[in-house]
Amino acid sequence: MRRTYFGTDGIRGTVGVAPITPDFVLRLAHAVGRVLKKTEERPTVLIGKDTRISGYMLESAMESGFNSAGVDVVLLGPLPTPGVAFLTRAQRAALGVVISASHNAFADNGIKFFSAQGSKLSDEWEREVEAMLEQEPAWVDSAHLGKSRRLTDAAGRYIEFCKSAFPADLTLKGLKLVVDAAHGAAYQVAPTVLRELGASVSTIGCAPDGMNINKDVGATHPQALVAAVQAAQADYGIALDGDADRLQVVDAQGRLYNGDELLYLLVQKRRRQGQKVAGVVGTLMTNMAVELALRAQGIPLVRAKVGDRYVLEELEKHGWILGGEGSGHLLALDRHSTGDGVISALSVLAACVRAGQSLSQLLAELTLFPQVLINVRIASGYDWQHNPQAQQTLRAVEAELGDGGRVLVRASGTEPLLRVMVEAADAALAQACAQRLADVFAP
Repeated sequence: MRRTYFGTDGIRGTVGVAPITPDFVLRLAHAVGRVLKKTEERPTVLIGKDTRISGYMLESAMESGFNSAGVDVVLLGPLPTPGVAFLTRAQRAALGVVISASHNAFADNGIKFFSAQGSKLSDEWEREVEAMLEQEPAWVDSAHLGKSRRLTDAAGRYIEFCKSAFPADLTLKGLKLVVDAAHGAAYQVAPTVLRELGASVSTIGCAPDGMNINKDVGATHPQALVAAVQAAQADYGIALDGDADRLQVVDAQGRLYNGDELLYLLVQKRRRQGQKVAGVVGTLMTNMAVELALRAQGIPLVRAKVGDRYVLEELEKHGWILGGEGSGHLLALDRHSTGDGVISALSVLAACVRAGQSLSQLLAELTLFPQVLINVRIASGYDWQHNPQAQQTLRAVEAELGDGGRVLVRASGTEPLLRVMVEAADAALAQACAQRLADVFAP
């Protein structure tokens, strides 16, 4: 059964346009509540959100939908996605809900769910919810309606959880940091965590107004952080996205480090501490240089579909701990059940502090292959996989690159885009091949 509403990271779209409307969100929560009640008589659900103005409206609709199905609700307020995952597990709730469109602009919003264990739910669970949406609502009577309450110290509990992931024998004293929270969910949490661990912290992107989330700041617009780090003469800059589950890092020289490099760093950190790394999970987009460097150390890299939920599935399948994406979603399953930008930042900083070396020194042995990504906007229903001219050009480019590069063409799971990626040791060749493919795939 094909999913109608769920994409690679929950349900997402433009607010006021189906399905991101209050009436649908109410029906969605009601359907989810009915699914939960198949296995639990009186489930409790946690709801967190980012800083978008539409979060208030969607939160109210979702609360009503759950209550109408006889499900209790705990409101967390603005909180990073991984914070909701943590509290879902810590509170022994049946489900965690995040109202967020992650790195998208404020006009979009979305809904994603976490299991009682704080992990992303399966495609099968999403199909069950969609099947329930097709049924008529089954409103419970007044005596069995769900109740709602607010967890007033949600942010404080998550702050302490993040701090507990930092080694007790280390401190961030002496480090000057700039934090960019993308005017999103971690605007209070991230600076507080780093300050309480001893760092001197200045901020950008930490003044949300409901409409400026991800606007020219954050992990998807790191140029603002590069400039701020250099202006402040800081040691490092930490960039998060709107829901704080991804990370980019900038060093004192203004050099930007992406998720592929940071994942490699976390592998090497564990190896230096004498820990065995049985394998690593990346995605179809993971830089080829990382795969080759790990292979040289006897560490296999398995590629999952793009999306941190698929990285998690592969980690669980192989019994491994470390995985991630170039976008900055990093998973360390002995630290958290999901990607966490703040905890990932603490892991990177801990590696630098313990080694007494800079990020550039720790990653000196790794040189990424040039990777060119072009987004091609497509119309709904465009059958790009059966475009004969495009497929012929694709085969020609792959033959030209040979073993010195690779091509990936895939449809975005969250936007009407076709993502064309070419990777090669020669940057000019990668750019030329990517443009050829983008031109021929454009509808």
